[in-house]
Amino acid sequence: MELMLLLFIFVLAAFLGFELIAKVPSQLHTPLMSGSNAISGITIVGALLAAGADDGSTLTTVLGTTAVALATINVIGGYLVTDRMLGMFKKKDSGKKGGDA
Repeated sequence: MELMLLLFIFVLAAFLGFELIAKVPSQLHTPLMSGSNAISGITIVGALLAAGADDGSTLTTVLGTTAVALATINVIGGYLVTDRMLGMFKKKDSGKKGGDA
């Protein structure tokens, strides 16, 4: 019964997430996703707890380790996207130094 409840919550969250993202204007996708990827660093904490759970199950350790790796990739990707997006707003250097005639 508990598995059915967890599955129901997962499916409901997936549909809700899809509907929310579908309503976001295209101009806001990059800032929104880079910010949410950076915030998902919290996921690493949960993944570390799962990977370090001492219940004697190899499956728990493998899934926790996989979660740590994927969450880390997600956070790093979020920061890279944010850095690239902010780089688009920097002024281009024309190669001339100030004061040169």
